[in-house]
Amino acid sequence: MRDFEVMVLKIAAKATREAQERNRKMGIANVYSKNGQPFFQLPDGTITQEEPEEYKKVVLK
Repeated sequence: MRDFEVMVLKIAAKATREAQERNRKMGIANVYSKNGQPFFQLPDGTITQEEPEEYKKVVLK
């Protein structure tokens, strides 16, 4: 990888970690996907596939 690409990836990774931390502090679950299946990391660190109630209220299916 070229230096510029490495720099962009480092910036993106740092921004992602900061956003995840802000979500935890605000009580918002972080959402991840593995093999097309959603996973939710709750603010207490629990990982589940059950959609949090807060998401059911705002996410359209």
